Amino acid sequence: MLKEIKYLIFILVICLFSFFVGRYYFSDVNKKKSYRSLNNIDEKIKVYSKKLPVLEDDTKNIIEYVEQSNNKKKKFNFWKLLESDE
Repeated sequence: MLKEIKYLIFILVICLFSFFVGRYYFSDVNKKKSYRSLNNIDEKIKVYSKKLPVLEDDTKNIIEYVEQSNNKKKKFNFWKLLESDE
C-alpha cells in the first residue's frame, strides 16, 4: 500500500512540474521577455561591430621561393640500419 502511494506522489509531482513549466514557457510574458532579449542582443552586436578596428593587410609578397640545387638523396637501407645498431 505504501509503495503505491509513493508512486502516486511521484507521478503527481512530475505531472505538476510539467504543467507549470509548460504554462510558463507558453505564456505571453515569457514570449515578450525572450523577444526583448533577442532584440537587445542584436542591438549590442551592431554597436560592438561598429567599434571594431579594421586591420590592414600586410601579407603581400610574403612567400619567398627557393630553388633547390641539391638533388642528391641519401639512400637508406632499413636492414643495415638495424644491424649497425648495437
